[in-house]
Amino acid sequence: IVTGIGACIAFYTNYYFEDDPHQGYFYLLLFTFMMSMLGLVWANNVLTLFVFWEGTSITSYLMIAFKSSYKGAVEGARRALIVTTAGGLCMLAGLIVWAQAAGTYEITGLLAKPGFTLDPLFPLVLTLLLLGAFTKSAQFPFHFWLPGAMSAPTPASAYLHSATMVKAGVYLLARLHPTFGDSALWFWPLFVIGGITM
Repeated sequence: IVTGIGACIAFYTNYYFEDDPHQGYFYLLLFTFMMSMLGLVWANNVLTLFVFWEGTSITSYLMIAFKSSYKGAVEGARRALIVTTAGGLCMLAGLIVWAQAAGTYEITGLLAKPGFTLDPLFPLVLTLLLLGAFTKSAQFPFHFWLPGAMSAPTPASAYLHSATMVKAGVYLLARLHPTFGDSALWFWPLFVIGGITM
């Protein structure tokens, strides 16, 4: 999704901004965002994951606010940045608590340790991780930031909000599912919040 759809968006951007003197700047933002998404997917360290997670928030803010003369774009970008960054900080807190309890900051190491769903810290860690995933993926009740973010130029909206950035939260949940999937505390929030959002 990141590279395949990203390549299509990159080609389309050339036509969309054909006579725009800021085309090069938009390409810089687009490819920086793509690098952040790839880093997020490839990261095997919770701190590295967080850095790239917030990298997508910052670059998306700049792309949404690209038409800075349009007030709606700036407001939409600010709202998206605040919500997704706050969620990212919650996610970071959850990952650090989990890593400290497990004794490793490597994601493969965390996922390989069985029985964390029985740990007293599990509800706290789960809540913080779900806040991060739900804010990034614009799930209820954090969906309010997404419509304003659609004031971005068409290539940004197509890439960020239809194809990649909102998938980051889904990706995080999919990556954690093998470890957390047998817990009712995992299943019901995803089922209910996902159902309401749908």
